[in-house]
Amino acid sequence: MNRIHYSSYRSKTIALLTTIVACSAASDYVLATEISRESPAQLVGALHSAFGEHHARAVHAKGVILEGTFTPTSEARNLSRALLFTNASVPVTVRFSSFTGIPDIPDTVGDANPRGFAVKFKLADSAGLDIVTHSFNGFPTATSDEFAQLLRAIGASGPTATKPTALDRFLGSHPIAKTFLTTQKPAPVSFATLAYFGVNSFKFIDSANKSTYVRYRFVPKAGEQFLDALALKSKGPNYLSEEIAMRVARAPLSFDWFAQISASGDVIDDPSIAWPENRKLVKLGTIRVERIAPDAVATDKATLFLPGRVPTGIEAADPMIALRNAAYPISFGARQ
Repeated sequence: MNRIHYSSYRSKTIALLTTIVACSAASDYVLATEISRESPAQLVGALHSAFGEHHARAVHAKGVILEGTFTPTSEARNLSRALLFTNASVPVTVRFSSFTGIPDIPDTVGDANPRGFAVKFKLADSAGLDIVTHSFNGFPTATSDEFAQLLRAIGASGPTATKPTALDRFLGSHPIAKTFLTTQKPAPVSFATLAYFGVNSFKFIDSANKSTYVRYRFVPKAGEQFLDALALKSKGPNYLSEEIAMRVARAPLSFDWFAQISASGDVIDDPSIAWPENRKLVKLGTIRVERIAPDAVATDKATLFLPGRVPTGIEAADPMIALRNAAYPISFGARQ
């Protein structure tokens, strides 16, 4: 079983915060650097207040883990000097998941949205990369403090709560969060038929030290496909994990990985504001998912995706990443 080295993660988080302060020197982008009052442990506690403590992942608890390869494009090498873009191919571990921290949430209910897609690029630690995305282009709140408030409001707003509930009041003053909770995509045909978005921004640095701010997205080769209400009624509570196992047994499935390139005036450090769709997309490569991971349950339990794990040539550009990077190991330790 993998051990957590908390001091290592603390030092990485300090380095991450230093990078974010340096990023704020850019004058042609909108930056409103967050100073978080919530500690990483408090954020994990807020997740548990919304979804309960199940000795599982605090969020996106229900999932399935697979393996495959990443093949980069030459365009990726032009944007970043990261080693993962110079290899012919890189092994990856990927995890598809449903929302909430409830391990047995039915795949068929609306609360299981947004779906998640995490990727671990398996190079040496200093050259590797973890990416955590979901199937909605944006985040419900601008800051991690507001996210914790939203989670606590959810936890305090059960069916017997007095109206207006804490959640009603929060959404009344946070219209972006209301849009996030009420405009999710329909249930997908498959985890393989959804696009996934990395809501936090990163800075790519090329061999000439030129910087480019980007956000990630993964586009399925199969195209986006959804179930209508009648088709959804025929599906079981675990249909997505069952479907993806059958699909990958027949043939590999693929996603194209794109960097959405920011332009002057784009908000770099507010994940609740999606960048305009007319921003340039640069294809970084293709993820080919080839098989269910061996001993998938144990592998899932032992695998930690850290959103702040980045190689030389990629840096965090959103302060939320630092808090997420410190919170994930706490959740990981609690589920061992």
